[in-house]
Amino acid sequence: MSDYWIRASEIGNYLYCRRSWWLKRSRGVATQNVREIAQGERHHRQHGQRVQQSLWLRRAAYALIFVVVALVTYSLVGGV
Repeated sequence: MSDYWIRASEIGNYLYCRRSWWLKRSRGVATQNVREIAQGERHHRQHGQRVQQSLWLRRAAYALIFVVVALVTYSLVGGV
């Protein structure tokens, strides 16, 4: 049994292109589209940052809505 572990990224590579996965694993042939891969990784990283930012903005909006509703309720019940 081999000591070589198959990582999750390799499974993704295999599903995308079996021949490319095989060439890299058994023959050590490097991928030729390094620039495209780097652009894709950069795109995914930027997208992930935008998703995280949108989640924080949504949470901030919910908090702001809660504060406004609480203030309106307090003023209507007899506060100020």
